[in-house]
Amino acid sequence: MTTNQQPLNSGYGARTTAREVMGDRRLDGVIAVVTGGYAGIGLETTRVLSAAGATVIVPARTPDKARAALAGMERVELEQLDLADPASIDAFAGRFVKSGRPLHILLNNAGIMATPLVRDARGFESQLATNHLGHFQLTTRLWPALRKANGARVVALSSRGHRRAGMDFEDPNFERRPYDKWVAYGQSKTANILFALALDARGEAHRVRAFSVHPGGIITDLMRSMSEEEKRGAIENSNKIAPLKTVEQGAATSIWCATSPQLDGMGGVYCDDVDIAEVVGPESPIPRGVMPWAVDKALAERLWTASEAWTGARFTA
Repeated sequence: MTTNQQPLNSGYGARTTAREVMGDRRLDGVIAVVTGGYAGIGLETTRVLSAAGATVIVPARTPDKARAALAGMERVELEQLDLADPASIDAFAGRFVKSGRPLHILLNNAGIMATPLVRDARGFESQLATNHLGHFQLTTRLWPALRKANGARVVALSSRGHRRAGMDFEDPNFERRPYDKWVAYGQSKTANILFALALDARGEAHRVRAFSVHPGGIITDLMRSMSEEEKRGAIENSNKIAPLKTVEQGAATSIWCATSPQLDGMGGVYCDDVDIAEVVGPESPIPRGVMPWAVDKALAERLWTASEAWTGARFTA
């Protein structure tokens, strides 16, 4: 059964750091993959997992940049991966599966935000392609390794930006409607939540559980496509909702979903501030929680079927 979208009263909160979530628990023998694990909250996620004893594979589009950021960390392996390139995804996943290693934690952390209209080689809008479709293909290709773990978790990094838009199945790539970079971002973040819901439904019988998370408002390189004026406005608006978080606080919910025994036997839920979030309506005066269109099982199945067709990555349990 899919876990209810109801807070657990975890005892943590918005100011909790990833290291506080991990505490003194050890992850010796655990193997994790963290996309984008060399910058922003991804880097902190890698740092905390590694410090707890996990082996962390960080696939990167620019390995030289990643190597400098990860210098000195133990049990961290660098790999080549471009989430916008289907062949690169297949190559990375193929190497990992061929290694015979299990995959206990997959953190689909990498992403782009508010970019100008760009299409990938297949014609997909870049935010949907990178944030959702790249990770969809990666996860399905890594499925044998996730099953082999005999108890794995997949965490999809979403955002409260999912409030901006649901999935437009009729025109997901803005071929007919005017392009709006924030609507496109919102659509991709809704897709991340729906993906976790559908994956969890397929993975539960194989002890593979999936979660989606909103890390909080954080100043990171994710804002690189925005002008200075846009950045100032975004920071001001974010602070009206809740104070900005540090990267240490921003990584906390990802670490909680990936490792916490509080979530044993659970999955398919959207989490924020280190707890399961409530479902709220668009009319909610406080822009927190998760929108109904992002936790709709029928929409999750529709997106899964469409994503298989779009990517050619068929899921075989």
